[in-house]
This record gives sequence, C-alpha cells and structure tokens, in this order.
Amino acid sequence: MAETLARGPGSAYLGAMSWFPRPASPKALIADLRLFASQRSRYQWAGMAVAIIMPVLLIAGFAHDASHGIQPGPQLIYAQSWPATRTDEQIKADQKIDQAKREAAQKERQRQFQKLDQGLKKVGL
Repeated sequence: MAETLARGPGSAYLGAMSWFPRPASPKALIADLRLFASQRSRYQWAGMAVAIIMPVLLIAGFAHDASHGIQPGPQLIYAQSWPATRTDEQIKADQKIDQAKREAAQKERQRQFQKLDQGLKKVGL
C-alpha cells in the first residue's frame, strides 16, 4: 500500500516537498551563528584561527614571491680570446696548465673532505 501512495500523482506528502530548501532570513543566520559560537571553547576558536591563518600566510607568501621577481639577474660569461695564429704546441701547453689547475683544485677539495672526516671521527661519527 505504501508503494501506491508514493506513486500516486496527487499524493499529499510528496507535493509539499521541495527540491531546494527555503531561503533563510538574516535573523535566522545570526541566531545560528550565535548558537554555534556559544557551544565552542576557547581552544576550539584558537585552533580554528590557526587553521585559517596558516594557509592564508603560505598563499600570501607565494603570491608575494611570485610578484617580486625572485629570478636572478643577468649573468656575464667571459670567454677567452686567442689569436688565430696560435700553434698546436701552444694549445697543448695551455691544456696542460688548465689540467694542472683542475687537479690542484681536486686535491684541495679532497684534503678538505679528509679534514672533515677526521673531525667527524673525533666526535664519534
């Protein structure tokens, strides 16, 4: 019998139902907010404030960074210029000098890491 009542075109209880809720008055909204606020403790309000403020600060920080040009400025790159009459022996000599500089820098870096390793061993790491 319940099925026939629900399917009937003139059923009294389905005709009164609406798909959308009635619009609330501003007085009802204010009364709901006051009731909600009265049931919350100070800790809940503080937690809500932190939960709102932290994402706002993060978004504001990203927006600030994006609008203030954090990209590095132009960089100058210097290239060496050699005479066109340079011989192969001069090129090889320059390459040997450059290789010696690279090896010296590598040995210095290796020495620095060994010093760091010794310092860490002294403290037990």
